[in-house]
Amino acid sequence: MRKVKRFFLEIKNLDHKKKIFKTKNNIKFLLEKKNKFDLNKFFYKQIGSDHFWRDRLAWSDKDWLKYVSNPNLQTWIMLKNNDLVGFYEKEFHPSKNEVELINLGILKEYRGKKLGSLLVKHAVDNSLNNNQERIWVHTCSLDHKFALENYLSRGFQVFKEEEINYVA
Repeated sequence: MRKVKRFFLEIKNLDHKKKIFKTKNNIKFLLEKKNKFDLNKFFYKQIGSDHFWRDRLAWSDKDWLKYVSNPNLQTWIMLKNNDLVGFYEKEFHPSKNEVELINLGILKEYRGKKLGSLLVKHAVDNSLNNNQERIWVHTCSLDHKFALENYLSRGFQVFKEEEINYVA
């Protein structure tokens, strides 16, 4: 058993200055079409293998299809020169007028190139420019060593911390 520290972070729209998102010429973001779960599954397994993402490993294709069929879920794919780089999933919670970033990450071969910060920036700008009042995410000590710092540098603030026992 291992102690894991979890951080819950948020940005409230009133606190965030809206900016026009700019990216590098060879980087683009695409919204994945509904009812296609292969990329979600691929990224979850590839990125998650380094960060102890385990919850969805037992999912059947039917479970994955049900997940991506949620009308409030969006999956954004990051590409560099048309090669897969990373992704994020965000879920709208209309009753609270907020967005939750569910999973977000960069494939191993693209880490350390400042692409994670670009991915988080896109997720924030894309969410708050849709007039959501709040965007939130959680990360933990098992995630990439710069995950918390990346969120904080993009304007997130910690609203809750906890320590849990994790069985690997």
